[in-house]
Amino acid sequence: MPHFELEAAAGGRVAGVDEVGRGPLAGPVLAAAVVFPMGVPERLASLLDDSKKLTPARREAAFAALVSSGRAEIGIGAASIAEIERLNILHAAMLAMLRAVGRLPSLPDLALVDGSYPPALPCPVRCVVHGDAISLSIAAASIVAKVVRDRAMRRLAIRYPAYGWDRNAGYPTALHRAALGTIGPSPHHRRGFGTVPMKIAD
Repeated sequence: MPHFELEAAAGGRVAGVDEVGRGPLAGPVLAAAVVFPMGVPERLASLLDDSKKLTPARREAAFAALVSSGRAEIGIGAASIAEIERLNILHAAMLAMLRAVGRLPSLPDLALVDGSYPPALPCPVRCVVHGDAISLSIAAASIVAKVVRDRAMRRLAIRYPAYGWDRNAGYPTALHRAALGTIGPSPHHRRGFGTVPMKIAD
């Protein structure tokens, strides 16, 4: 289970930063930054884990607890389809993380970033491989990013139901691929990805 040892050892304001949405064929890439300035209460900590390990219901419960706790400062950033196509998905994810940190109430003294590639942030950065399973702040950021992005994809699914985004969040499931083959891509597809046809559906 993730813990608060990295944050406590660093001292000061430490943000956990994570992104979601590098693998889908459609939709934005989204990042979150979370700071626990007064630490994490045990009850809240018990809800937090790598978002990929949680069921959708548990992610939603953890997200609601984070927002209502009054103990978490949260920043959210995204990079659009146009930015993904212009920058490539890796650099778009870095941009989303920069925006997420920039939307915190104040700049952290240190950012713990999930993964091994450090984004260019206006504060010191420490990369933590598998950080969402190690750091409570990164785990919290992973939950926020996943819940917010999934909600956005469900809203888009109302306008584009054929792709099944309410169930696959834009990832390349069999249903999603079949719809691409039948009706082509929407304006929200990443046409720079080799598996997405270039022609946009009417």
